[in-house]
Amino acid sequence: MTSERRVLLWMCLLVGVNQLGFGAMVPSLPLYANSFGVSASAIGIAVAVYGLARFLAVLPGGQFADRWGRRPVLAIGGIISAVGSFWCAGAHSFVEFNLARIVAGAGAGIILTVGQIVLADISSPDRRGRNIATYQAAFLFGFGIGPFPGGLLAGAYGLAAPFWMTGVASVLTTAIAWFLVSETRSTRTSATASGKAAEIPFVRQMLRLLSHRGFLLVSLISLMNAVVRTGGLFALIPLLATATLGLSVAEIGFAMMVSGVCGFAAAYPAGALADLVGRKAVIVPSTVLTGLSMVLFCYAPSYAWFIAASVVWSVSTSISSSAPAAYAADSAPAGMNASAMSAYRMTADAGYVLGPPGLGLLADLTSPAVAIISASVVLVIIGAMFAVTPTEKRSLEQS
Repeated sequence: MTSERRVLLWMCLLVGVNQLGFGAMVPSLPLYANSFGVSASAIGIAVAVYGLARFLAVLPGGQFADRWGRRPVLAIGGIISAVGSFWCAGAHSFVEFNLARIVAGAGAGIILTVGQIVLADISSPDRRGRNIATYQAAFLFGFGIGPFPGGLLAGAYGLAAPFWMTGVASVLTTAIAWFLVSETRSTRTSATASGKAAEIPFVRQMLRLLSHRGFLLVSLISLMNAVVRTGGLFALIPLLATATLGLSVAEIGFAMMVSGVCGFAAAYPAGALADLVGRKAVIVPSTVLTGLSMVLFCYAPSYAWFIAASVVWSVSTSISSSAPAAYAADSAPAGMNASAMSAYRMTADAGYVLGPPGLGLLADLTSPAVAIISASVVLVIIGAMFAVTPTEKRSLEQS
């Protein structure tokens, strides 16, 4: 087995375990927050503080990964995430719960950022779409499977139980990072290129990348995907499904599990297609499909339609996650993988901060359906703007 495939294998195991734990608490999260007696907008804040911590952790995570190496920083992220998740499970008030969510979100931000840096390190441009898609398939499989056992745990042992599962998964993530993942810093970058990149301050590298129209728009697509995912799917859709269809936490978790399996199946073909026909040809249609899935969620007349909406969302998300990340990595000059993926992740995680409270407030003023569809319209508009940008040019500096 080549070094690239070995690292990819362990990173897929790492992110799969990590997202299994994360997915476990998704169905119960809004209900657990609601158990403290708060409004829809406050529930959005409970989701958003996690995203804010992820957002704030991206920059130091990328910098430390460049300074200390990818492997130790991945392990540190797992430890921080475990501490925050266990704290969430034992929280006694809404304020304490949010503090714990901040700690857990910081650990998650480090893991996800460094994970994408590792993928950029080991992948040549002609295989980048497939490698990121394989990693994304493991991500979606873990996230998709997690809600079902999480829902069962919540039903059997209370709404806090899934957070214990998340904490255990974070501990396993730390062990995988420390004992199984090889160091990848400078894997494909010459010493000369690394030296030139190091002469430019890390933040300036990020700003330089964000000044390019294509990189900025693909980052904004990821931002809006995060808005509809966290503000819609995580915060509002479980409440909407419970109110309009009478679904239980376990039923919502089962639908998400089914959708996760479908997203897993779509991930690798989507990555291969992005390598074959280009990133844009995959990104634009999948962005439209994501918007459509949110409409299906809002107007699902039965549980079967809710499952169908979950499947459309998962497949479109699977497709639209690997190609934008590959586009961002393609844009990185030699020696700037960490800054490119940090800038991309930081922009995307801004959606995690803005989405839940923004859509929660809009839902309080109008309705959950209006809030979700409004965000979807913005997503599709940005996708249309990206569609008319010049054709991408894949960087060959790292090959």
